[in-house]
Amino acid sequence: MLCPAQFGTFPDPVARGIAAMSAHSVENNNIFSKGEGRRAAQTDWQAYATAYDLLSAHNPEYQSLLSGFEGFLSQLNGPSVIYDIGGGTGNYSQIIARRCPNSQIRFIEPDSGMLGVAQRKLSDHDNIIFENAGLESAGAPGDADLIVSIHSLYAMPDQEDRLADMRRMLRPGGLLYLVDLGREMNVSDWRRYLFGHLRREHGLLGACRIFWQGREIAKQNANIRSSQEDGTYWTHSGDELATAVRDAGFEILRQEVVYRGYSDLLVCRAIDL
Repeated sequence: MLCPAQFGTFPDPVARGIAAMSAHSVENNNIFSKGEGRRAAQTDWQAYATAYDLLSAHNPEYQSLLSGFEGFLSQLNGPSVIYDIGGGTGNYSQIIARRCPNSQIRFIEPDSGMLGVAQRKLSDHDNIIFENAGLESAGAPGDADLIVSIHSLYAMPDQEDRLADMRRMLRPGGLLYLVDLGREMNVSDWRRYLFGHLRREHGLLGACRIFWQGREIAKQNANIRSSQEDGTYWTHSGDELATAVRDAGFEILRQEVVYRGYSDLLVCRAIDL
């Protein structure tokens, strides 16, 4: 198998694998459309879901997000009802189930391929209710203590309405843990970052092998970027996201830029409507 010794133009099929690994850690990408905007190309989500977990396991920025979330969760006093919105392949619910075994977890995921991977991954836990639906179709009883939404809001339709949905799902004083991709994904930047990391950890051939195994993500990479460019997916600054969150009825307790500057993390409290 050919493998590039330097960054730049990569010969196929290695180029496709390397491009794949520059995908960001979106929990939920192409499954929503925004308004009347052009819908991005369809993807084999079952194949993507499998490659997604390979990617996340080798992406130190994704692992940092997981670690940060687990640290946040360890500070809470046993939330009773937790929603994982756009939960993807279930990596965050896996942490929740381990940390909060007595909590009820409601896992909302509109893509059946992603949902299937999550159900298999979380099959040992009997405190998870799975719902194959988009947030706009999910029930909102207003009893949640915590909502988790990781890299999914930007791909949903009508983000302001979806934030309002999250607020209605929460009891007053409930918490929202939100991470959202806001800036356009620079494929070349992620390629260099991830390949450099993998080459240090696994050597040149090992890095190429991982890229090749994750090649299914390459098509999705292109879809995400083009959907950002044409307005199908929401791009925003941290201030713009914070304004939308406040307008939906939240108080921001913590805000920071994460994921190499591409995403924003907000911890918010639901205020009385």
